[in-house]
Amino acid sequence: MLELLEKCRLCPRDCKVNRKQEKKGFCRAGYYPRVARAALHFWEEPCISGSRGSGTVFFSYCSLGCVFCQNYEISREHIGQDITIERLGRIFLELQQQGAHNINLVTPTHYVPQIIKALRSAKSNGLIIPVVYNSSGYETVETIRLLEKHIDIYIPDMKYFDEKYSQKYSHAPDYFKIAVKAVGEMVRQVGPPVFDSNGLILKGVIVRHLMIPGLMFDSKKVIDYLYKTFGNHIYLSIMNQYTPLKSVKEYPELNRTLNPGHYEALIEYAAGLGIENAYIQEGETAKESFIPPFNQIL
Repeated sequence: MLELLEKCRLCPRDCKVNRKQEKKGFCRAGYYPRVARAALHFWEEPCISGSRGSGTVFFSYCSLGCVFCQNYEISREHIGQDITIERLGRIFLELQQQGAHNINLVTPTHYVPQIIKALRSAKSNGLIIPVVYNSSGYETVETIRLLEKHIDIYIPDMKYFDEKYSQKYSHAPDYFKIAVKAVGEMVRQVGPPVFDSNGLILKGVIVRHLMIPGLMFDSKKVIDYLYKTFGNHIYLSIMNQYTPLKSVKEYPELNRTLNPGHYEALIEYAAGLGIENAYIQEGETAKESFIPPFNQIL
């Protein structure tokens, strides 16, 4: 599995660099996993965080690189600590011992071979809680297929519909057509959502859409497509927590918070389509306090 890093094609950027020789592709990731935070996390959807928290591992670097990234410190400034694959497996077990409801892998795409090896080790040593793959949605079907039987819950983003926005803000004009194929493979693998008696998700797909200032019509197209394509085989998580950080100072149209009325209109639109399997956010969430400190590793 690790030989895939010798000519890396894990993401749609298709860089083909040899990461074993410390060559850098678009994401800038090397051979060893770089982790910025590993801790119990309480700010996910209720079915993920539950009462005890999600055992979340935030990986540094990113293969998408959105200009408005809420985790820009780790995706673009590369804060984090390189660790061994063996250490990663032990972190999974330590999070389980702390009471985590699940292991939550955030921005994991560029470390899939290392993660699979770490998961195999952890499961052979007693890891039994569900594993969550939490990504930008910019995934190749081939990489997602590698994860079959290793991942229980997928939480991909679906950021854009129109390529003019994905090109401008993520340098990925092919984002939508790539992401919908990836979501289709995720649904094929794990099927419709299954919950336990406490409302915690055990398997399934939750697709997140973060509403971005000025992109009301694009957001409607995203939600419309997802519901018509996947129906009740997925849950939607429609988010209003967009926070303008220093990374968008050169994009004045993004350097503002979301209009609450626009978010309410989007929720009304979703309800009008007949969508019932969805999470929404209430109250003021556009705060940097909702971004965790990226300086904590077990």
